[in-house]
Parts: sequence; structure tokens; C-alpha cells
Amino acid sequence: MSERPDILTRYQAYRTRRFLENDANTRHWLPKWRTQHRRRILAVAVIVADLTFLVISISTLFFPWAAIVWIPAVVIFLPIWTALQTVSGRHSDAPKGALDEWEIQQRNDARSIGLTVTQGLVLLAAFALIFLSTAFPDLPRLAYAGGGWTAAALMIGISTPAVILTWITPDPELEDLDQQ
Repeated sequence: MSERPDILTRYQAYRTRRFLENDANTRHWLPKWRTQHRRRILAVAVIVADLTFLVISISTLFFPWAAIVWIPAVVIFLPIWTALQTVSGRHSDAPKGALDEWEIQQRNDARSIGLTVTQGLVLLAAFALIFLSTAFPDLPRLAYAGGGWTAAALMIGISTPAVILTWITPDPELEDLDQQ
């Protein structure tokens, strides 16, 4: 009787197949934005958007109208994030089967930093909530602001690996561009 691969092996094979199909469809998108200089512009724009989320979430503690600013911030963030992911080849999200050994190492290092950033910022948001709810029990928008701090922390942590990989990846070789 032949052994059937377990569910994780089948899922990873499916992920790899889908990733490679999507990569084949998108590798020609935004060709002028695939240089390291332009990718870095997108990375800085993502960092600015992430910090904007943080500022907005802090502002919601003091200004009730600040919560509505999340909507345009997200509308601006999504195309920038999508462009960054497209021009970087989504290596921060890539399954192991779609990358070579060096790319896997770079991805894992960037993900490790992203996890550390996420844990630190979410922990900071939790401590801020604990302290502020104890010191100022009557703050009316504290729960909403705390949710925003946590969402901003998650957005920063989620985007950190892609920003790092975008920043450190050199321009593709000319023969690599010809193969695409």
C-alpha cells in the first residue's frame, strides 16, 4: 500500500504551486518599480503608512473623529502594500518550495525580525492599556484606542519582513530580467 503524503505536505505543495502560478502572472507587472531604488521608495511609503496607523490610533484616545481617518489611511496603504509585494516577488510570503536556500535564509531572518517587532509592539500596547485603564479608569475611548494600537502594531509587524527583504535585495541581474 502506497503512503499518501500527510496534510501539511499536500498543503505546502498546493501553496508552492499557487505561488508559482501567481508569480508567473505578476512578474511583468510594474517593471520600472523593480529596481532597488524604487523598491526602497515603496518600502519607505509602507513605513510611513504604518506609522500613520500608529498616530491615528493614538489620536483616537483624544479625538473621537480620528477613528474615521483609518478609512483613507487604509485606502492609501493597500495599493502601496500591493505594489511593494508585487515588485518584491512576495518573497516574505513565499513557501519554501518556491525559493532557493539563500532566499529561504533571508526570508526566515526577516520573518524572525518581524515576529520580534510584532511581539514587542503588541506587548507595549497591552501594557499601555493595563496602565491607562488603571490610572485613568474613566477614559471613554481607551478600548477603541487600544484596539487601534494593537492593529497598528500588527500592521507594522506584518509588513516588517517585506520591507526588510525589499531593502536588502539587490537589483536583479540582466539575464534574470531576460528570462522573465
